[in-house]
Amino acid sequence: MTGKNEIEKTITHKIADFSLLNQDSTVINEKSLNGKIHIANFIFTSCGSICPTITKNMKTVSDYFISDKNIQFLSFSVTPWIDTPSVLKQFKAKYNIKTKNWNFLTGNKSEIYKIARKSYFAEEDIGFSKDSTEFLHTEHFILVDKNRRIRGIYNGTLTLEMQQLIDNIKTLKREN
Repeated sequence: MTGKNEIEKTITHKIADFSLLNQDSTVINEKSLNGKIHIANFIFTSCGSICPTITKNMKTVSDYFISDKNIQFLSFSVTPWIDTPSVLKQFKAKYNIKTKNWNFLTGNKSEIYKIARKSYFAEEDIGFSKDSTEFLHTEHFILVDKNRRIRGIYNGTLTLEMQQLIDNIKTLKREN
């Protein structure tokens, strides 16, 4: 296992501050994640292609850690003009997601797209700058440690990668 100082020197990028509403109209921000590992993805409720699959796969991981308050799941809506808190609440119910540690987030489109592209590096073209006029659609799950550093990126459409994600979360939990 890599030492804490080595990790801090090697991984200098951190997820930026943000403030969005969840499915219950509660503000979720970086303070909500202090000292917690989180997994982020980017979806939209009217998606008919990859979003149902990645939501089911995220649920597999979420169900594994259902009672662990130190693991948080964030699904950012990339169509926040459609995905209001009430729409997100219905979406969560549709997939029978019972855990309290999974928030579906909505808010300002440019804020969501900026955090997706510049903080989470959610798309294939890392470093390629797109603005919020170019639609964001990605299958990636981003694993972030308790200090807001990216520690893994997974293909959310692949069931096989969910076991790797679970194993990597367990490893991060053991880090001081």
